[in-house]
Amino acid sequence: MERKVFQLGDIVQMKKSHPCGSNEMEIIRMGMDIRIKCVGCKHSVLIPRAKFEKNMKKVLRSAEGDQGSEMTSI
Repeated sequence: MERKVFQLGDIVQMKKSHPCGSNEMEIIRMGMDIRIKCVGCKHSVLIPRAKFEKNMKKVLRSAEGDQGSEMTSI
């Protein structure tokens, strides 16, 4: 099974909708846990990465085009 690719600032679609009715979330923090913010009501939730990857359907809008190339080689 291929690992889902997402990054900070992406708008993702979740399997279950938020109580406000929106199922679009913006990734605002990444680490062992991921903080997502509801696009509809702006409420933020911190969930474990494994649970986020399981419940994410797809990336709707990638932040890659907005931020340009931030990748640097070390």
